[in-house]
Amino acid sequence: MGWFDALLGRSKQARPDLDALFALPSAAVTLQVATAFGPAGVGSVCFRAAEGAAFARLQDDVRALVGSPEISQDDYGFTWLTVRDDDVSALVTNLHGAHSSLEAAGFGSALLCTTVVFADPAGRRLALVYLYKQGTFYPFAPLPGQRRDNALELQARGTLAGDLPIEADLSRWFAVWGAPGL
Repeated sequence: MGWFDALLGRSKQARPDLDALFALPSAAVTLQVATAFGPAGVGSVCFRAAEGAAFARLQDDVRALVGSPEISQDDYGFTWLTVRDDDVSALVTNLHGAHSSLEAAGFGSALLCTTVVFADPAGRRLALVYLYKQGTFYPFAPLPGQRRDNALELQARGTLAGDLPIEADLSRWFAVWGAPGL
């Protein structure tokens, strides 16, 4: 960023650091010890699908890379590539591979987020959401009726602040209604 940009108040967007996903297994341990939320064995990559044969081939390549993911669309037109694995390290590796493949093929601008779902013994769900364009994480705790458990989200933020780069701007903590596993 040049001095002219600084003078006009412009800033560069943070570059995504996909390797931040590899901090999730240790964050999962921290979360489980502090809150009893353990990995639910579900993670997803969310992106805006493009039309054309190149993107269809890329989706086939991603399927081959991560096994047999489920592919679905939500009510907002986003595509979710869902991976299931009880081993959180293997789950994160597969999600990282899917992200990397999409990014390397030039579809980085289509990537929205990645979710890894956790559950507690009472059946409540909590997702750790990685914002691709920001390079940060935030917790999302849905309740019935498209409501959020804000107290749980803030508790998770405090618990994980030392393990993950947490999104400081709460206005970027988007609800991911209909995300697989939630």
